[in-house]
Amino acid sequence: MLQKSHFLVFVVFSLISGCGTFTFLSSAVAAVSGLLMGYELGLISGALLQMSSVLALSCKEQEIVVSSLLFGALFASLTGGFLIDQFGRRLAIIIASSLLVLGSLVLLPYESYGILIVGRIAIGISISLSSIATCVYIAEIAPQHRRGLLVSLNELMIVIGILFAYISNYAFASVSHGWKYMFGLVIPLGALQAIAMYFLPPSPRFLVMKNNDEAASKVLERLRETSDATKELTVIKSSLKDEHQYSFLDLFRSKNNMRARMLVGLTLVFFVQTTGQPNILFYASTVLKSVGFQSNEAASLASTGVGVVKVVSTVPATFFVDQVGSKTFLCIGSSVMALSLVTMGLVNHNIHVNFTNVCRSQSPEDFFLQRPENLSGVTNGSLKDLFASMASPERLSFDAQRSPDVARTGELNRTALAGGKSTTGSHLKSGEVPAVLKWLSLASLLVYVAAFSIGLGPMSWLVLSEIFPGGIRGRAMALTSSMNWGINLLISLTFLTVTELIGLSWVCFIYTIMSLASLAFVIVFIPETKGCSLEQISMELAKQSRVALGITYIQMKAAHQFREQN
Repeated sequence: MLQKSHFLVFVVFSLISGCGTFTFLSSAVAAVSGLLMGYELGLISGALLQMSSVLALSCKEQEIVVSSLLFGALFASLTGGFLIDQFGRRLAIIIASSLLVLGSLVLLPYESYGILIVGRIAIGISISLSSIATCVYIAEIAPQHRRGLLVSLNELMIVIGILFAYISNYAFASVSHGWKYMFGLVIPLGALQAIAMYFLPPSPRFLVMKNNDEAASKVLERLRETSDATKELTVIKSSLKDEHQYSFLDLFRSKNNMRARMLVGLTLVFFVQTTGQPNILFYASTVLKSVGFQSNEAASLASTGVGVVKVVSTVPATFFVDQVGSKTFLCIGSSVMALSLVTMGLVNHNIHVNFTNVCRSQSPEDFFLQRPENLSGVTNGSLKDLFASMASPERLSFDAQRSPDVARTGELNRTALAGGKSTTGSHLKSGEVPAVLKWLSLASLLVYVAAFSIGLGPMSWLVLSEIFPGGIRGRAMALTSSMNWGINLLISLTFLTVTELIGLSWVCFIYTIMSLASLAFVIVFIPETKGCSLEQISMELAKQSRVALGITYIQMKAAHQFREQN
């Protein structure tokens, strides 16, 4: 116990050293947005298993429930940049936390598909706005030699939030209306963050943008724990002197290489989404049920392992990014992702489960066990599937084999494959997954998650927070965020449908190709920025010859400056 406490003290000291206590605390409070975001993203994985039964959701309706959050996120990403640049990063975080609380409160009293969509859209707006504002806020208050660590702290909080969500999924998997408890747990923390952010200082760079140099100087002195921050303030003012004149359209012009920077940013978030991680996050429990973890509890517990791996993998990336560099982590992550996805695809290719559709991994007999009061919520398509399955010889044979005890308990355990235990013959054999393949599939999934968590997960947003000028950073981040959420929405809306058409194994092979493409892109185009201030990065990227040569000069420049400082 004493050793654990010493380790925790060492971890905290390592985080605080070199950045100041107040800077660390400000970053940590802002990074609570990441915790809230991760919780909301991971929550749907387990909640969907219960909601699909209680509300009798069809496959398409399940996709819409998952994607409704992304609709809100996409909307916020298109409009949030203006709010962040015009009214400040801190205020944007306060608004986002308040909106998350309101969106969660809407979900609690009702059991309605429509209300569920509205509440998830509000939460989507909240997490999108906070994700942009938090990265920008932390990057602008952090000292240059600790910026990587503090910005990555937000990603660490995201994966911790995802882990908490998976634990919540497991804890409430067998509780009646447990999904309401899952949604409600986030409310107190969101309210506390909104209150705490009110007492924290605005970003000094935002204050300079608003010509409030005196307030910016006081904030810098407090953040750096010094009585004289004139030198850093002068650098910031010099850098922002021309940058605050940027218009949104300048992001697509050759001025200061903004078009090249934007293309790098957009392509990076494109690979964040098309390498498949969002679907693993949203549909973890559903996919795990399809490969042999047959009950809600088993699938949720297995997906909790995914959350643990994400946290453990993100820790070294957070602590060592300022020494190793974001580009190195991106290369390692993309390489290991490709290997694990190939393994996952080959394993799933050899798994023959008795499901025609991933989103119906709870077998057709589950519809037969539907409570009478919920039958009115079943769609015509669901009823059609129900009667078709009931009329089939295999289904009639299966029902004849069900024991009375299973039939009685089925109502309370609808999504568990309880009936499978009572069956005999070919039906049971066709539905079984060999233990070796089941666990190998889980292992390759965990390696894939770990690789994403040291690479594309945290490092993409660190790079995006660095490569754009301060005067337009909020709008640039918002545009890349809209690309991120837009692709996320498209992929999540079609994942179950595509998986049904081509199979889970071929989905994994497609993600493998995208992971290899992301590796090539990172090697050629992503700059290594460790040891550089935001102002130095912006000035170097503004030089035409540097960007035209694959943005390699800044890599050498950053490495040289890092060696000089150490």
